[in-house]
Amino acid sequence: MNNIISCNQFTRESLEKLLDLAKKIKENPNEYKNKLDGKIIAPIFFEPSTRTRLSFETAALRLGAKIIATENAQNSSTKKGESLQDTIRILAGYADCIVMRHNSDDSAEIAVSYSKVPIINAGSGKKEHPSQSLLDVFTIREKRGKIDGTKIAILGDLVYGRTIHSLLELLSLYDGIEVWGLSKEAFRLPEKYKKMLEDHNIKYHECAGFDEIPRDIDVLYHTRIQSERFDGDFGKEEFIINKALLSKFLQNTIVMHPLPRLDEISEDIDDDPRAVYFEQAHNGVPVRMAMYLTVMGYAE
Repeated sequence: MNNIISCNQFTRESLEKLLDLAKKIKENPNEYKNKLDGKIIAPIFFEPSTRTRLSFETAALRLGAKIIATENAQNSSTKKGESLQDTIRILAGYADCIVMRHNSDDSAEIAVSYSKVPIINAGSGKKEHPSQSLLDVFTIREKRGKIDGTKIAILGDLVYGRTIHSLLELLSLYDGIEVWGLSKEAFRLPEKYKKMLEDHNIKYHECAGFDEIPRDIDVLYHTRIQSERFDGDFGKEEFIINKALLSKFLQNTIVMHPLPRLDEISEDIDDDPRAVYFEQAHNGVPVRMAMYLTVMGYAE
């Protein structure tokens, strides 16, 4: 796998191979600290990012690579009108791997077409966020011991939430998955993703309230409203996970969120062992280390 730009690249076998490598890295990080010694990574972010950018940079440094980066690609020559194609052509001559986040849905595909070095998609418009979903399924597997049979509720912005779209793509590779979707009407899951789930024999339940989500759900996966991706004001999130709400679910139900959160998850559950969103974010480092090793030909 020379690039990682979409979750639909993965088979179950290739996904499990990457997750297994990430597990080995997390358990024995010192064994991998010099794997990319002498290599240069170029993270270029055309959209704001904290966790994704810093974890990709941390992953590169932990592998012994060096980084060339601009904190905000909008401050680069793109502000002068340089095309994405030319930016990629130039960076491919400076670095051994490019990590890119862009506001265009097809940016990752464009980058691959013009790059001579591996491309990793760190988020493309409202379409995909494969690295986030890889760390999400890694976290689910780590907490449950398996992914097969997972019952998951997806909450919040199911229209513009690219993490949701990518996560469903990866979950569709497994057996016995069942999905509940809870959101405002304006943010319901698009039909194409419902069809994708149906094509993989995954049951999808559209919900109007928390009372329609089973008490023994395995995962509550919330997302913020992606207000930067649409015009208008849809107000605050109506469906909030707080201490009172979480008490209605079992002790093995985990709460996940790609972060940053707004008001959709109350801080009063931060100390609950079922709230795993900070650990989830930290899992981004070993998973992204595994992504680098995979696209650069160093995977075991």
